[in-house]
Amino acid sequence: MLNRLEGLKDKALKQVKSRTGKKGGRYIVALDIGTENVKALIGKLVDDEVEIVGVGRAHQGLQDMQAGAIADIAAVTANCNKALAEAEKQAGVSARAVVIGIAGELVKGTTISVRVQRKDPKKALEITEVERIVELVQKRAFEKAKQQIADELGGKDVEIQLVNSALVRMEIDGYEITNPVGFQGKEITVQLYTAFAPMIHIGALEQVATQLDMDLLAVAAEPFAVARSVIGDADDSTMSAILMDVGGGTTDIAVLNEGGVQGTQMFGIGGRAFTRSIVKDLDVGFAEAEKLKLGLGEGSAPHQLTDKLVGALEKTTRVWRSGIELALSEYSNLEHLPHNILLCGGGASLELLTRELESAEWYRKLPFARKPAIHFIQPEAVIGIKDSTDTLEDHTFVTAMGLLRVGLDTIAQNGDAATDESIQSRINRMLRI
Repeated sequence: MLNRLEGLKDKALKQVKSRTGKKGGRYIVALDIGTENVKALIGKLVDDEVEIVGVGRAHQGLQDMQAGAIADIAAVTANCNKALAEAEKQAGVSARAVVIGIAGELVKGTTISVRVQRKDPKKALEITEVERIVELVQKRAFEKAKQQIADELGGKDVEIQLVNSALVRMEIDGYEITNPVGFQGKEITVQLYTAFAPMIHIGALEQVATQLDMDLLAVAAEPFAVARSVIGDADDSTMSAILMDVGGGTTDIAVLNEGGVQGTQMFGIGGRAFTRSIVKDLDVGFAEAEKLKLGLGEGSAPHQLTDKLVGALEKTTRVWRSGIELALSEYSNLEHLPHNILLCGGGASLELLTRELESAEWYRKLPFARKPAIHFIQPEAVIGIKDSTDTLEDHTFVTAMGLLRVGLDTIAQNGDAATDESIQSRINRMLRI
């Protein structure tokens, strides 16, 4: 299922490869275009890792983004320029190959399974047969995502495009395998994660890259990028966790089960929703409300306003928790939900959120085997990404680091094939993620 992003990616790959062996090395950029801030990271490719050499951040205007999606291309581009300039100044270099994150409630990520009956069970399986099955799974996932988006928009037909795809699980006659080539069997089951986004959102990101004079290496659904950041490239990963990226406009959720991405969900409640609750209840301007919200966490908010601030925030916190319950209820196919919840994103810094997840009995409504444990994803936990600037000290830049991870994966999976590579790597290259 090739799309127009492929041509842009191939151009970016050529640009990165053209730097191989040249003085100064090869670099890629990650742009996390959030509702509240644009975050830019410049990474140097060193063997099979990325070394962060530049960090930048720029604040977004209130009208620049809408529910995690770009609303004003010119304004967002200007903000990206500011963040990039800061990162380039620190790094002492500029780079053209960029990975950009995509978010918003209409970005649909799900895992779908397809069972195929083989005509000749005694014939040894070949990679070409696997390719045909993968294409069939992607086609069905495309139809499912398109229908979901149409239903949410009242039947409106929206053009969508594949942005990420990854193998989750493969079985032959009920037996899980990692390399199906050479096996015999009657029934093949392939489980594949796919993420689709509306073309209008992807087109806006393409425009931003063009106006920044950068080559678009990849567009990544942001919860998928966060998942990649903690899974890494180990084919035998058994990690199970619920990842929550709380941004300014949305909360993005990814569910990992035994190393595979089961699905991603996004809903439109983030840090700005909490600020707006203060605007409404205390009758103050947005800037003042944001200051009061941050002051509450830092202990600098006026004492006489503390009760009102907490009351305003608690109402939105309960709504936010309901969104999480609804998102996690979609995973009825899992026997148990993972009991580890890992948080990242600037919005997750609001202490009320972790307190709500830790103290409330909300989890009993869902198939958790026991009460979930809440932790933050720290920069050192991101696999294959090293911060040489010593400026990334908490969970707020993890999504941008995950985008660098996607860039590293993209370059690795489109390089020269190794003779001993795993079937997952070969299929990932086939998927062209």
